[in-house]
Amino acid sequence: MLKKFINREKGITGLETAIILIAFVVVAAVFAYTALSAGLFSTQKSQEAVYSGLREAQSTLELRGGVIATANTTGANGTIQAVKFTVANVLGGQPIDFTEPTDANADGVTDTGSSNVVVINYTDEDQAVDNLAWTITKLGNADSDSLLENNERFEVTVTNLVGALGTDLTTKKTFNLEVITPGGATLNIERTTPAWIDAIVNLR
Repeated sequence: MLKKFINREKGITGLETAIILIAFVVVAAVFAYTALSAGLFSTQKSQEAVYSGLREAQSTLELRGGVIATANTTGANGTIQAVKFTVANVLGGQPIDFTEPTDANADGVTDTGSSNVVVINYTDEDQAVDNLAWTITKLGNADSDSLLENNERFEVTVTNLVGALGTDLTTKKTFNLEVITPGGATLNIERTTPAWIDAIVNLR
């Protein structure tokens, strides 16, 4: 009886072995493809992050020179009417569109629907005002368009702080101007007004 059972035992055929081997190869190929795809995706995302950071750095402004305030009224209780400063494109990077905002009612705040892409916001201890009205004056070798390009400088003037602010910018007051471009980092300009306001004040 034992001999009969032994004689009936069958081994694994060559076809079955081939099927198992093919299954192992297919599974290994799927895992390899998944790992390779994940690696390529990670590399692509890293490359995009690098290029995005480079574009942002190339679109960043830098302040050139001082910040000059023009008085509305002078003296120990004087107030500031306008602030102007000069900017350039850091790293000689991508041009920045400085199309001027519109302010039809002359209240010192940009109109809704204005075509400007550079935005200037104001904050101090009493208030925060977004999207102030401003103008540019092209300096030196700047061409006729409104793009701030390599080796160009624009003088930016925030024109009507008296109209825009609910509380006047007076003496011994710290304020901040945020110049926000479409792609670059924000340029923060923080200054403190002096104890006595002259007609023209260099805010150091």
